[in-house]
Amino acid sequence: MIFKSPNNPNSHLTVKVRTKMSLPTKVLIEQNKLHGKILDFGCGIGKDVDLLKNRGLDITGYDPYYFKDTPKDKYDTIICNYVLNILLQEEQVSVLMLISELLKPEGRAYFAVRRDIKRNRFIYNPRHKVTTYQCNVILPFKSIFKTDNCEIYEYQHYTTLNIGKEAISPFFTGNEIGKLVTESATAFSILDKYPVSNGHSLVIPKRKVSDFFKLSNHEQNACLIMVNRVRNILLAQFKPQGFNIGINDGIIAGQSIKHAHIHIIPRYPKDVPDPEGGIRNVIPLKGKYYI
Repeated sequence: MIFKSPNNPNSHLTVKVRTKMSLPTKVLIEQNKLHGKILDFGCGIGKDVDLLKNRGLDITGYDPYYFKDTPKDKYDTIICNYVLNILLQEEQVSVLMLISELLKPEGRAYFAVRRDIKRNRFIYNPRHKVTTYQCNVILPFKSIFKTDNCEIYEYQHYTTLNIGKEAISPFFTGNEIGKLVTESATAFSILDKYPVSNGHSLVIPKRKVSDFFKLSNHEQNACLIMVNRVRNILLAQFKPQGFNIGINDGIIAGQSIKHAHIHIIPRYPKDVPDPEGGIRNVIPLKGKYYI
């Protein structure tokens, strides 16, 4: 669950000691957004957690430095206040994926970001005499509150928001919510509807493009970052002993769905009589290169 980076070791030193509730949490209360089982992700020293508990809310705090108990449950509501502004891009992606995994299919998460940061940089922190990172953050989610200093985004699972919307993607045909594995701002992963092995998953860019190689470098990188995350999730859940990872690009290569996607197929002992050759076997008799 830890999202620390060796290139940004001092992010926890940006925490503020407060006696009152933070502005984003006040806004969420006023808009009646806090429901059910709640997680404050990146809660710092936990002041909002204490104040919300005093109001009778069912809330848990998690912070990789101050509240290290890893959340085990799924949550109806997740709040993440000003966390993304102090993280490098790769850390931000990790947080987005982690929160998507902790959220129930019909749940909502709220990301509060600062709007008074003019440029991305490491700055000197006089209190701790170290440099800390700060950056501007723009997310592709619904904005529910914005001032010159703060913006709050509302996030729902991409699969929940787009159920039945085939125009968005052929993966959303019908009224069944796809089993989300993880999600970032640019890509999402679901379990394959017709798996060839336990845990067979797909990583899909949110932009509907049939040819993987027509995606931007950013989109391709986002998909490959997610492949790594999905692999780790499948290792923990299904305990496979190998993987086949591949893309069907073009009709001649067997592509049947016109939305680029990457297959992540866990492999198990004796799942085929002879696994030698792996993906070379997509062309019969070519699996053994020495024949």
